[in-house]
Amino acid sequence: MTLKPFEDVVAEHGRTVLRVCRAVVGPVDAEDAWSETFIAAMRAYPDLGPESNVEAWLVTIAHRKALDHIRARDRRPVPTDELPEQTTDRGLPGGQDPELWKAVGALPMKQRAAVAYHYLAGLPYTEIAVILGNSPAASRRAAADGVAALRKTLSISVSGDIT
Repeated sequence: MTLKPFEDVVAEHGRTVLRVCRAVVGPVDAEDAWSETFIAAMRAYPDLGPESNVEAWLVTIAHRKALDHIRARDRRPVPTDELPEQTTDRGLPGGQDPELWKAVGALPMKQRAAVAYHYLAGLPYTEIAVILGNSPAASRRAAADGVAALRKTLSISVSGDIT
């Protein structure tokens, strides 16, 4: 059994990887993390076994690249004399609901990653556990806690708008 051409892999899984990157690192760094994911994947693709789960493999790479971006962002100096750069949702999946994406971005890292990998990438908790380095039960709990926090955050903002 031979592997698909890499271009087909990018076409098939590119949107999923971008959604995961956006959920984990936010809209500003998502495209960079996406590009770095596929550059790393392209280098390693010839050594991938034909029976491997390509989507889970790509999400694992995206997770690592996203963590690299978060670490790099935390090390960058923050200018105080200028206004922060305005983000755009143009061309980004899910960009129509900035309140939701802001709430996702406010989740703790494990919850944000578990929610993104399960609900955006569609990965089972057993594969998420491998990516996050925990158990399937812990991954399921992190995703459930993340969704509960999102529901609470979004219902508070909705009720706050009404009163």
